[in-house]
Amino acid sequence: MRKQIVAGNWKMNKNVQESIKLANEVVANVKELALNNTRVIVTPTFVNLSSVLKATEGSAVEVAAQNMHQAKSGAFTGEISADMLTSLGIKTVILGHSERREYFGETDAILAEKVNAALENKLEVIFCFGEVLEDRKSENHFNVVESQIKNGLFHLEASAWKNIVLAYEPVWAIGTGETASPEQAQEMHAFIRKIVANKYTKEVAENVSILYGGSVKPSNAKEIFSKEDVDGGLIGGAALNANDFVALVKSF
Repeated sequence: MRKQIVAGNWKMNKNVQESIKLANEVVANVKELALNNTRVIVTPTFVNLSSVLKATEGSAVEVAAQNMHQAKSGAFTGEISADMLTSLGIKTVILGHSERREYFGETDAILAEKVNAALENKLEVIFCFGEVLEDRKSENHFNVVESQIKNGLFHLEASAWKNIVLAYEPVWAIGTGETASPEQAQEMHAFIRKIVANKYTKEVAENVSILYGGSVKPSNAKEIFSKEDVDGGLIGGAALNANDFVALVKSF
């Protein structure tokens, strides 16, 4: 049975003191919940990973990284390797976020290498993909999403998919206040599950969690998360406020 997941991407926000405070608030609020089949994940910046790991120790709140480099080590100033993450105790990493694709030139080929490096180091991958507004308007969004998934993940053996979480991000709905309708989200998530089933098996497709990432907030989360193929969210702005973030967890 696939898990429901609410993952907060803190992006380049919160210094160390602010990160500890936010982590403590999330832990305190989550402690009161019966999570059952729901995972709660927070992803601070690299420099605050250790502090947030300590703040969440012993709780149900998991800590993930926002990115990593594909190389084992080397002359890559400012970069972080999979081994560095696992040595801290990190078990999950976000790869392919639209901001990494757009601002840092991460291609499908680079992301396939990153996925391989993460899995080789026993890291779970939250793999992001999604279309821009132009693709949606030209009705090319299904082709774009299928291409990104195929190029980034379809070289994997079926057995590797137990360590993959998918995150669909309609780029036009990130940080814009715009949100895909619950029906649009369900339509795309069902399509994603279908192409995974066609490549692998229905069992693989049914067991992979598919998150929605596009301006999810307490006011719309319940309706979006209620859709059959939407298994939670990769949350941006709302993750920076503990009350808002935990309200999303309560939306299941």
